[in-house]
Amino acid sequence: MRALQTLAICLFASVAGADEAPIGQHLDIELNAATQTDQGCQLSFLLINGHAQDIKSAVFETVLFDTAGAVKLLTLFDMGELPTSRPRVRQFILPQTQCAELGQVLFNGSKSCSAETLEATACMDGLTLHSRTNIKVLG
Repeated sequence: MRALQTLAICLFASVAGADEAPIGQHLDIELNAATQTDQGCQLSFLLINGHAQDIKSAVFETVLFDTAGAVKLLTLFDMGELPTSRPRVRQFILPQTQCAELGQVLFNGSKSCSAETLEATACMDGLTLHSRTNIKVLG
């Protein structure tokens, strides 16, 4: 019985640890959802700051492409404050845009990235991007 309890505790600890963000020199951005609203296409991003320090502000120059690969919109996404190792969700509505018309989102660069001791390039260096939608995310 004691061995079974120990096994259950170890299993729970490993599953709980899997939900924690990895610490490393990177920022992880996932396009989590693209939802059509009356105002336009709403993009939901899940961000995890893997740096050992909070990012006070992160603003990305972002290019949206249609499904044929043509540039549809160049815009800025202000991701705001990103505490270290804590997931944050940011949503943006693209007025007069149909989600079905979007094919790719390109993180073209960082307009600004501020943290106390991180380099200004910290938001782009080691950036990992992925999507849970049909819309590709590039960087």
